[in-house]
Amino acid sequence: MTSASNAATTPAPQRIWALAWPIILSNITVPLLGLVDTAVVGHLPDSRYLAGVTLGATLFSFLYWGFGFLRMGTTGLTSQAVGREADGEVRNLLGQSLLLALVIGLGLIVAGGPLVTLGLWLLDGSAAATELAAEYARIRLLSAPAVLANYAILGWFLGQQNSRVTLAILVLTNGVNIALDLLFVVGLGMTSDGVAWATVIADYTALAFGLWLVSRQLKWLSGRFLRHQILRLAAYGELFRVNANLFVRTLGLLFAMAFFTSRGAAQGDTVLAANAVLLQFIMLTSYALDGFAHAAEALAGRAVGRRRFDEFGEVVKSAARFSLLTAGAAALAFALGGEGLIALLTGLPEVRETAGAYLPWMVAMPLVAVWSYLLDGVFIGATAIREMRNSIFAGLAVYLPLWWLTQGLGNHGLWLSFLAFATVRSGVLAAYYRHHRRTRWRPDVTAARVDDAIRPG
Repeated sequence: MTSASNAATTPAPQRIWALAWPIILSNITVPLLGLVDTAVVGHLPDSRYLAGVTLGATLFSFLYWGFGFLRMGTTGLTSQAVGREADGEVRNLLGQSLLLALVIGLGLIVAGGPLVTLGLWLLDGSAAATELAAEYARIRLLSAPAVLANYAILGWFLGQQNSRVTLAILVLTNGVNIALDLLFVVGLGMTSDGVAWATVIADYTALAFGLWLVSRQLKWLSGRFLRHQILRLAAYGELFRVNANLFVRTLGLLFAMAFFTSRGAAQGDTVLAANAVLLQFIMLTSYALDGFAHAAEALAGRAVGRRRFDEFGEVVKSAARFSLLTAGAAALAFALGGEGLIALLTGLPEVRETAGAYLPWMVAMPLVAVWSYLLDGVFIGATAIREMRNSIFAGLAVYLPLWWLTQGLGNHGLWLSFLAFATVRSGVLAAYYRHHRRTRWRPDVTAARVDDAIRPG
């Protein structure tokens, strides 16, 4: 069995931190790649290349994020199988998730053209930038199977409480990508197509490395792959149920973010730019909060699989302490140093002034959103996915009417609505958690009730 089965005696805070720090560190490598892409293409003689790469990269961020359920669903189900010490299930979940990633990835290559066309039309860039973005997108589509398979591999390892694989794979991916950016664009004189090919090669390099790590891990697992569980459609029922609700939940989040961006853009370029700067504050906070949420996924799922809801509660409490300390530190940093952070991100006086006017929303956001980050992780681990989906619907039911009623407040109304969306999401998830702790996830839950306690959402 995996080393996770030997961790029961380690205090929950130590287990949370041991899983969280590699994820936090790996998250920090993500903006570094974006900075290098921008710097390399930004020094080309025509700004349309930078605009094209920006449009294309934005499109694929949304497109691939939509299939992030392959990571989350695999983590939740794998962590529960680890808790049950069911090595055969752990093996089969890997095979099922990789096969699903391959099918979806190949489908995107074959049918991705209309999605790219629609996405670029919605992004509404200039004709020259859109043409370059379309070329960039046609190349990037080739990496779809690798990207989605990497999601499955990362989720599988995280479900086994091995987050250092995340760090290793992302450092390799971004390192190869940066080196090839420089080679193709600076060395060989390519333009936005060079950036796209660098990313594709980096994605497949990461996949090869990930599969090598998988082969090593499989040697430590007993049992074998069951062909009828991997090739028979009926065997995917649990995986489909979890992933379908995760997909709907992710589409709801994507809509909320896209709506916020579009309504900001409707107020002019300065407001759009100011909101983009402030959203980077949310992104910075998420780097740390995601680390603790992902740790909660693995450890909460394992506790559910072991039918140890006392351990489950300790995991949630420990992850909550780390998350609240992080959110409080972020809010304090934004309150005391927000103006300086804005100045680091933009040198345009009008954008600085506009962003500064909406800075108080950034102070409030971490304190409200922290619960949705944490409880998303807990619910993924427990595969209580319907609750996550419902929290999105409830949030949108407040977000959209409140925006309509507060249009007279301009961008303050938009930020108020966005904060309300996060507040409702957190509140709904907290209410579900309290309910389930009294019923399905009670420390004294009896064997007769266990099947209901671990039933996937």
